[in-house]
Amino acid sequence: MRVENEFAKGSEPPVLLLSARFTSAVDYARTLHIERRKGSEIPYMAHLLGVAALVMAEAGHAPIPITEDMVIAALLHDAAEDHGGAARLRDIDYNFGSNVARMVDGLSDSLEADPNKKGSWKERKLAYIERLRGEPADTRIISAADKLYNARAILEDYRQVGPLVWQRFKRGRNDQLWYFVALLEVFKGFGSSRTVEELERVVEELGRLSVAEA
Repeated sequence: MRVENEFAKGSEPPVLLLSARFTSAVDYARTLHIERRKGSEIPYMAHLLGVAALVMAEAGHAPIPITEDMVIAALLHDAAEDHGGAARLRDIDYNFGSNVARMVDGLSDSLEADPNKKGSWKERKLAYIERLRGEPADTRIISAADKLYNARAILEDYRQVGPLVWQRFKRGRNDQLWYFVALLEVFKGFGSSRTVEELERVVEELGRLSVAEA
């Protein structure tokens, strides 16, 4: 069942306006994320800008207003997890405010700065799935956009290189699909949306194309 939009009938949703804070967030992410996407020459910024674009595209369609804070959190959603942990989150709080930091925290599966001290992949993903159930709608919207971008990228690469795509990840096909399906269950528990519907379609197609490997 589709979630009813919270805007009153006949009223227009607030216009999403981006300020110099957005530009500052792009620069912040640009200087931090100099790596490439897994197994490719694509700058990591393509992922971050892509997720931010998907969040912005929900303006007027999501059950809550899409805010500049949400767009900034989308740009910075991997910053603490991948570049500095809790100290990075405090820096985001200082530079962009507690609301952005709250969402980035909710989008991170670990705040350990040392990769060797992070839990196993399965432990972190299980904890993230459970925590996501209690996150507010703004964080879930960004999370769904993040997972949609990831699933689309895997599907596009699978069409080019086939099963070799799974070698780019710590876990293979079955675990990756399990994670997407488990997240979909959480997202759909709060109602449908364009992003969630597209994520489900992409994950189903990826599962069908790669079924011979299972």
